[in-house]
Amino acid sequence: MQHRVIVLGAGYTGAIAAGRLARRLRREDVAITLVNAEPDFVERVRMHQLAVGQELPPRPLAALFTGTGVTLRLARVTAVDADRRTVTVTGEQGTAELPYDTLVYALGSGWHDQGVPGVAEHAHDLANRPGALRLRARLAELAAGAPVVVVGGGLTGLEAATELAEARPDLDVALAVRGDLGERFSPKGRRHLRAVCDRLGITVHEHTDVTAVAADHITTADGTTLPSAATVWTAGFAVHPIARATTLDTGENGQIVVDRSMRSVSHPQVYVIGDAALAMGPGDKPLRMSCASGVPGAWQAADAIAARLSGGKVPVTPVRYYQQCVSLGRRDGLIQFVTADDRAVDHALTGRLAARYKEAVCKAAAWGVAHPLLVPSRARGVVQTEGAADTRFAGTVV
Repeated sequence: MQHRVIVLGAGYTGAIAAGRLARRLRREDVAITLVNAEPDFVERVRMHQLAVGQELPPRPLAALFTGTGVTLRLARVTAVDADRRTVTVTGEQGTAELPYDTLVYALGSGWHDQGVPGVAEHAHDLANRPGALRLRARLAELAAGAPVVVVGGGLTGLEAATELAEARPDLDVALAVRGDLGERFSPKGRRHLRAVCDRLGITVHEHTDVTAVAADHITTADGTTLPSAATVWTAGFAVHPIARATTLDTGENGQIVVDRSMRSVSHPQVYVIGDAALAMGPGDKPLRMSCASGVPGAWQAADAIAARLSGGKVPVTPVRYYQQCVSLGRRDGLIQFVTADDRAVDHALTGRLAARYKEAVCKAAAWGVAHPLLVPSRARGVVQTEGAADTRFAGTVV
């Protein structure tokens, strides 16, 4: 019998893991199924571009995985039974229960309304393609001078506000942040960010907690109301709720707890990658939800699975950070270099060079989905030796 590997989710991490496994293990020994609700690979890091009207090239998953041996199943995941080792999915073929020997959980995250009244009913999100398209349609309806408020001062909020202000200079764009603008950046990074907001005409409301969202305005903690014909909510992400409904060991925020090889600490047949994984990074700090964490985690998980099935050594290299890349419209950007545990250092790139740098990073991430084996090896660093492997897979790593 073939060893059954099911990968849930075909975002950056799931697609990379599925392709990398397919290229490391022989088809006659392993059957890999990739489950995803949409037929296309979605570049989530470009959803702010899609929202302002830019066209993104389609990337059909069927084309990406042609000839790899990966079976693509278009369906929505509705349940995971980690004890019985089954996944329930619903799609055009109806509802089915898929058994697995190894599961790669990569369902990612969506927007987090933080429990604020009115967000679900009136705000727009950039966590997925449908959300970006809904915002795109709403922006197309707005006349010159209409107010738009972006809530959230993280990387997504900064990219959304600057992209929108650049693409639609006729709109009155505001950005509401809880702390100081760009407080995670170096002094140089903060100065550049403020200069870009001034140049683009973005009104920045610092130290502002949004406590309610209505159809035509937002309300802040001090009772102030700000007009908003379209509110873009970017105040954090929440993991897919399926994880909490399983017997997998999860953290307070619903992320699944994993070891250094991205394997569930409670169910060794389950690997978790991307935003759904609660993995510790340098300084014993949880890795943040980001592509920067997810992609190397996907490499790690795929290589660990292949090694354990074939009886090889499992490479365990801690994920570390190098920079935070922020696009500030199409012609400006900020590359904030950071320590291994994601703290800003003095060095930063800004302006057009930073914009080209960020674009190269985005293209490289998408390229990595189509070429999952042609990426840095995880063999560097600490290597641990596992116990006996399934003898069927001895020597199957290619």
